[in-house]
Amino acid sequence: MSDQPAPLELVDVSFWPRGKGKDNALVANVSFKVRPGERVAIVGPNGAGKTTLIRMIAGLAAPGTGEVLIDGIPIARTSFAERARKIAYVGQSDEPDGRLTVIDYVALGSIPQARLFAGDSGHDRAGQALRAANLADLAQRRLDQLSGGERQRAKIARAICQRPSLLVLDEPTNHLDPQARGEQLSLVSSLGIPIVAALHDLTLIDAFADKVAVLADGRLQAFGPPDETLSTARVRNVFGVDLHRLRHPVNDYCLPTLDIQIPRPASTSPAPIPQPR
Repeated sequence: MSDQPAPLELVDVSFWPRGKGKDNALVANVSFKVRPGERVAIVGPNGAGKTTLIRMIAGLAAPGTGEVLIDGIPIARTSFAERARKIAYVGQSDEPDGRLTVIDYVALGSIPQARLFAGDSGHDRAGQALRAANLADLAQRRLDQLSGGERQRAKIARAICQRPSLLVLDEPTNHLDPQARGEQLSLVSSLGIPIVAALHDLTLIDAFADKVAVLADGRLQAFGPPDETLSTARVRNVFGVDLHRLRHPVNDYCLPTLDIQIPRPASTSPAPIPQPR
């Protein structure tokens, strides 16, 4: 076993709004570790505490109790500059200034590491990140001229430009079509660094995540590989729907699918048209 500390560890982390007590905790006593290179998905129904937990991991909110450790060091003891060098955060509601060109926006990610890469200009690194995100041909376009999916890719490119040791994502596939969701998760998976992502789409988890943290009412229900944590029984209990893993008709793997019941109204005869008297 390696003596190296985990890139990320949560130890009995809890959070409650200012002025509220522990009885109003949005997240309560959550603990888990993220190993080098692991991709961890945080899942749970609306109001489960996913975004609150993500913000604590990114250093944007301080736990009421417990600790978030980055490379074995409590994040509360690190400077803002050190956090920016180690952690890249992409939020679901980030709205950058639309007047910026794509390359200028992405180059902002180089600022935290400027001293470490003094011979490598921010725009050089931004160009590399844009090529990785398949956005090089849009480098001079303004952000407000991009589609929603292109803006999402620009946010990821900015995070790539930052060259972090941990990537934290809050709903990175929100508002994307199915193909774009796969491309987005494939892009971040290719970075080879630890990733923690809050995700809504349970059908993407098996292909993306090494581990899953299942939250409900702010508490950790399970943590482990997708096929263990997202069992049919647990998904039904936490989300109120059934998840099944079906054998792919051609390739040798399973396809997760959700059985979402949508009752149809009983068919009725149309009301007769009133006749003029």
